[in-house]
Amino acid sequence: MTESLAKRQRQITELEGAAKLVVVIAIFLLTFYVISQVFEIKMDANLGHIFARSALDAAARSTKPPRYKCGISKACPEKHFAFKMSSGAANVVGPKICVEDNVLMSGVKNNVGRGINMALVNGKTGELLDTKFFDMWGGDVAPLIEFLKTIQDGTIVLMATYDDGATKLNEEARKLIAELGSTSIANLGFRDNWVFCGGKGIKTKSPFEQHIKNNKDTNKYEGWPEVVEMEGCIPQKQD
Repeated sequence: MTESLAKRQRQITELEGAAKLVVVIAIFLLTFYVISQVFEIKMDANLGHIFARSALDAAARSTKPPRYKCGISKACPEKHFAFKMSSGAANVVGPKICVEDNVLMSGVKNNVGRGINMALVNGKTGELLDTKFFDMWGGDVAPLIEFLKTIQDGTIVLMATYDDGATKLNEEARKLIAELGSTSIANLGFRDNWVFCGGKGIKTKSPFEQHIKNNKDTNKYEGWPEVVEMEGCIPQKQD
């Protein structure tokens, strides 16, 4: 009787132990399942965020307009040099000349001045050769004339006015600039704004020229017209 009771007690204990083990395993499996589901949800959310962010970035990249050299509005064809330039603003902000994404002259570079600002560029390579400015209000036209005479054939010449670029100009200086392809130089007057891109040895008149007359009725600034800007593609000189 006693042995039978002890045996039954052991069986009950074993069953209870087995039941506890089953419960523990069930709790473990349930916990693992819940964690795995939460983890997968978070992973899905993170991946969704990453993919959505990538899609937005790609869309932004596709809609953002491309930037071309010197900030011009469209790319230049092969064997052309991109350029952009602007005249001075009154007597406050100097002109700016950029060729092939290189700023050649500007107020920031501290190489501009009152009068006619000029940059010379190699017509074959696009390399900067020289920069000068000539004061046509308080200076002398002779240095400008001498400089114009030294320019070699095949050189790209870019000019921009600042403040006043015409008072000291004489017929000889105007003629030398006209030979570079300018048509407006003959009419350039006191405080007119003017930008020009031509070349030594050019056979025709340059298409790259902008000119605004100084007119008290239409001037944007008191005593000065508005800034003139110009951009384009200069054909590379071929041998």
